[in-house]
Amino acid sequence: MAEIEWSRLKASEIKGLAARNAIVIVPIGATEQHGPHLPSMVDWRCVHEVSHRAARIMVEKVPTVVAPTIPSACPSITCRSTARSRSTTPPCSRVIRCVVTSAIRHGFKRIFVLNGHGGNTTALQNMIGELTIEYKLPLATGTYWDIAAQSIAKLLEKQKALLHACEAETSMVMAMAPELVNPEELSQMHGPYIPGLSAIAGVNEGVYRWRQLSSRSPIGVIGDAGTASAAKGEKLLSAISADVAEALTNERLWSEPI
Repeated sequence: MAEIEWSRLKASEIKGLAARNAIVIVPIGATEQHGPHLPSMVDWRCVHEVSHRAARIMVEKVPTVVAPTIPSACPSITCRSTARSRSTTPPCSRVIRCVVTSAIRHGFKRIFVLNGHGGNTTALQNMIGELTIEYKLPLATGTYWDIAAQSIAKLLEKQKALLHACEAETSMVMAMAPELVNPEELSQMHGPYIPGLSAIAGVNEGVYRWRQLSSRSPIGVIGDAGTASAAKGEKLLSAISADVAEALTNERLWSEPI
């Protein structure tokens, strides 16, 4: 099978992929607390896995290469009150801008920033919009649980969507690194979920107000990890990766006018 990791390719091979109009996936996550039962790598590790699995599907149809995963967020301030998190300085939008513009200078024209941390969304959308205007290229971004929302909902028992340190994220970590999760803790790993941009009961769901995670959940869990399992995690990873691959190989994503 064709190599999909940028860091494993030689300069001549990267040049060849650009000449073939390969799709570049740039994964970005975060390093932050995920409750008492999960490691701080959850966001970047999940998006890393999804991007690589999706690329292995995509490469059967279209040349694809995955840039090294960026493990820090933009910045991850929502979790600082619960436990230490790590964010980049300067902000991730500048880091991503450097990565994307570097890929453009190498001759790539189809670049997708795959996001694995909710706090990155707005910054990434703004940055991609600016770069699209600047370079006149069909650049794009998306968060993997938004792309695969329907598939995720079908696989979960106690939630309708991926949340934080929840049934979905816990299951995926159990599938990738079971030694980092203590199954005996899971029955206690649950926190309130109030839908809406502000996550405040009774407030219109379309209204946004920033809130630190500790004000929403004292233990840093939103959702319920009680029904998490490695088997469910494998199903989630497979379904999400397939949805991402399908989205990124849709020719209209790249061919519609800017």
